Amino acid sequence: MTYPLQKGKEEWQAQLSPEQFRILREKGTESPYSSDFDKHMPSEGVYTCAGCDTPLYKANHKFKSGCGWPAFFDAVPGAVTRHTDRTFGMERTEIVCTNCGGHLGHVFKGEGYPTPTDERHCGM
Repeated sequence: MTYPLQKGKEEWQAQLSPEQFRILREKGTESPYSSDFDKHMPSEGVYTCAGCDTPLYKANHKFKSGCGWPAFFDAVPGAVTRHTDRTFGMERTEIVCTNCGGHLGHVFKGEGYPTPTDERHCGM
């Protein structure tokens, strides 16, 4: 799939930290409870893509899931694209930035969180 913002590997590596590049461009995962964003709980504002600064999530959609990664129950309309991810012998829903294709994590449904969507957008 192609995305509006196109950059080569070298351009992304020059712009992003090695950890950001590993996660956003190589679909890596942070260790649980290692991100400052997991504990960051503002009442207002917007979280943006580290790759292209596109608004992705509203602060008031963030919730404490206890999973060790930042969790949101919904995204800014049109900001996130979903793909089926069949790695690791299971089927999950991967989420990426609609503008640059940066890997954001996965969406999990039906876990019983008391949120309006019963979804957990996990990662970022």
